[in-house]
Amino acid sequence: MLSMVMIICCLTMTKFRPCIDLHAGKVKQIVGGTLRDSGEGPRENFVSENSAAWFAAKYRDDQLSGGHVICLGPGNLQAAREALQAWPIGLQIGGGVTVTNATEWLTAGASHVIVTSSLFDTSGNFLPAQLDAFVNEVGREKLVIDLSCRRTSDGWQVAMNRWQTLTELSINAATLDHLAEHCAEFLIHAADVEGLCGGIDEELVKLLGEWGGIPMTYAGGVADFSDCEKVQHLSHGKLDVTVGSALDLFGGKGVTYAELVAWNHRVN
Repeated sequence: MLSMVMIICCLTMTKFRPCIDLHAGKVKQIVGGTLRDSGEGPRENFVSENSAAWFAAKYRDDQLSGGHVICLGPGNLQAAREALQAWPIGLQIGGGVTVTNATEWLTAGASHVIVTSSLFDTSGNFLPAQLDAFVNEVGREKLVIDLSCRRTSDGWQVAMNRWQTLTELSINAATLDHLAEHCAEFLIHAADVEGLCGGIDEELVKLLGEWGGIPMTYAGGVADFSDCEKVQHLSHGKLDVTVGSALDLFGGKGVTYAELVAWNHRVN
């Protein structure tokens, strides 16, 4: 009986998912709420001297699959392609993905394409026909829907356009149930705490864990390793976690890359 319990627990363990955030062709860590189309540039926590391909190769060597490359604005296409070439089928790609270029990204080596803004009109109204078009183009099994969100007085609203525009979709069981029928995974940045290293959005993590219908990755606010353990505890292992600005690999001091690699391999 004990061995069966251990097996069940192992099936619902939170894992670390690596990331490569690209801005103007460089790997950066940015405070999510500071991305804007006009005015001052975003607040940068870290700008790497290493290329996107360097990070992808490191993740490949450590067998960290299921991570994501996110293109934040223009000037990132070449760096993204080089990362996918370095770790073929090991990374997802998001940022500027459309029905027109989705298959091209899969051919370039992405395991999945990640979409948000393409599913809405400019006012944030959800476009079901667009979602159907993505499914028809790449298949449900290759599609990740990014439900990155901002907290409002009523809960959490999905945010698009580099988290500048709130959409009509709320993060709740009904939304998750419906969208899960059309994709393989969800990626969810808590945009209000992204890049601040001030702790995770515990209420959001708990809500997502209580739903737990398909694989999900949470990002936002991790300050130290205990926050990763909180994601495991609050979501009952149903959420994976990304660590950005707090990670020593990105100049942070709260979490070491080595301990996250070891954490991922704890079930083996």
